[in-house]
Amino acid sequence: MRAAWIFVAPALGAIALFLFVPVAASLALSFTDFDLYAVASLGNLRFIGLGNYRALLDDPLFWRALRNTAYFAFVGGPLSVAVSLAAALAVNARAARWRPLFRTVFFLPVVTTLVAVAVVWRYLYHPRVGLFDQLLRAVGLPAVDWLGDPRWAMPALILLAIWKGFGFNMVIFVAGLQSIPERLYEAASLDGANGWQRLRFVTLPQLAPTAFFVAVMTMIGSLQLFAEPYVMTQGGPSNATLSVVLLMFQEGFRYWNMGYAAAVAFVLFAILLAGTALQLRLRPLEDDGRRA
Repeated sequence: MRAAWIFVAPALGAIALFLFVPVAASLALSFTDFDLYAVASLGNLRFIGLGNYRALLDDPLFWRALRNTAYFAFVGGPLSVAVSLAAALAVNARAARWRPLFRTVFFLPVVTTLVAVAVVWRYLYHPRVGLFDQLLRAVGLPAVDWLGDPRWAMPALILLAIWKGFGFNMVIFVAGLQSIPERLYEAASLDGANGWQRLRFVTLPQLAPTAFFVAVMTMIGSLQLFAEPYVMTQGGPSNATLSVVLLMFQEGFRYWNMGYAAAVAFVLFAILLAGTALQLRLRPLEDDGRRA
């Protein structure tokens, strides 16, 4: 037993040093008014208790960012999972040719640098020369200012995020599909099940654990929305794409309100924890329904 602790001690020490200590320091920071003056001299640092959290709950900008993040998560998340599942079913189908090629092509956006992708997509969204608006004009529809109109800016980011990240979930779904025993499909075919019935009563129930994992990871990633609005819109127009993480970044590294930014981070952590716990709570209900 002592030898085991000796072997794991370096890893545990690294985890404590680079994970638990910064988290504990950030939590302590959220109860202070740490700002630019405190950076100059720690004598200016004051303990204010729950002051940052009270100010946060009274801040309309935080609630705007929270609504934007929820919109992105509850619209873009399910769409991303659906697109990933559809792509996985397509590339894993028996009739599909060149499967490795298509899996590689679909996965390429995941490993592509977001800054390079954002440059390309900004041209696609351009209101005069962008491809999307040219297609709209070709069918007789008016052009849309995708990134300049508050009504369309968030849907534009959702479309970009789906294209950028669906390949990762697709690979997970493909692994789940390949783990389904072939005998289940053979038994369903002998019972006279058609393609839709095999999908509904064999494939989807067997994919439930994989879908649960994908749903949890997608929810966590969606609620941590930052890179897309930071690179594409800087939270605009009119804060229509301001996310909670982007607000935290602006408060902490633009205005140097580090204590307030730490409070934002822990409120987001509480939201993530509650969302994950809710999904874990609902999972046994899904499993019971499938077994029934």
